[in-house]
Amino acid sequence: MKILLTNDDGIYADGLCGLYFTLSEEHEVYIVAPEVERSAVGHAITIHYPLRVREVRRGKYFWGYAVSGTPADCVKLAIYELIGPVDLVISGINRGANVGINVLYSGTVSAATEAKILGYNGIAVSIDAYENIDYCFTAYFLGKLVKKLNNLSLLRPFCLNVNIPHLNPHQIKGVKFVRQSTAKLREFFEKRLDLHGKIYYWQGAEEHTETDEETDVVALKQGFITITPIQYDLTSYSGLTSLNSQKISIDI
Repeated sequence: MKILLTNDDGIYADGLCGLYFTLSEEHEVYIVAPEVERSAVGHAITIHYPLRVREVRRGKYFWGYAVSGTPADCVKLAIYELIGPVDLVISGINRGANVGINVLYSGTVSAATEAKILGYNGIAVSIDAYENIDYCFTAYFLGKLVKKLNNLSLLRPFCLNVNIPHLNPHQIKGVKFVRQSTAKLREFFEKRLDLHGKIYYWQGAEEHTETDEETDVVALKQGFITITPIQYDLTSYSGLTSLNSQKISIDI
């Protein structure tokens, strides 16, 4: 299988290296990733500045293309110019879970979504940890998942959002196919002063308010690997049906 790897943590991220090391044993793997970390950029693309590309070699592990743009830029540029058509795009392994509303902000998830927009299968993969991360099991699981893709009942092209609990593999309870939580985050802004006495704000968020066990947020917290099929169509079909059924005319 011809696989494109990308991420939002940058081309030097250990998670990307771990995926390449595992998947390249059985697949034709290419890397096109941001030259620096581009976390939480969502589905941004670069239109006001040129995109610059340089080859990067990471010791004996891999070589790839570092791009000055966003994760979505990387997927577009890889398929249209650098690599050509692929069988699968995998984005990750991201530091920190991408569940709930965070899916909308995530550059990792947006890279996989961009693949689907372009007509290719995409997978976003994240691990629920930020420090002392062992990527080995996550990379191993992705290798197993890739082998099972043809057995999954999914319309093509598909996009899957995968999140792995940072546990000893023997403590992971299994795999759950769940919906994305839409519960609110408890967010806050910490007000601070810089060295010149100027006010600035540092944005943060606490725990999700979600309680439904059939969501990505709760299932991950319970120790399950979560897999959520996602899409880029933001149409509210119930709202559309409601509007059309009212037969209200608006004068213009």
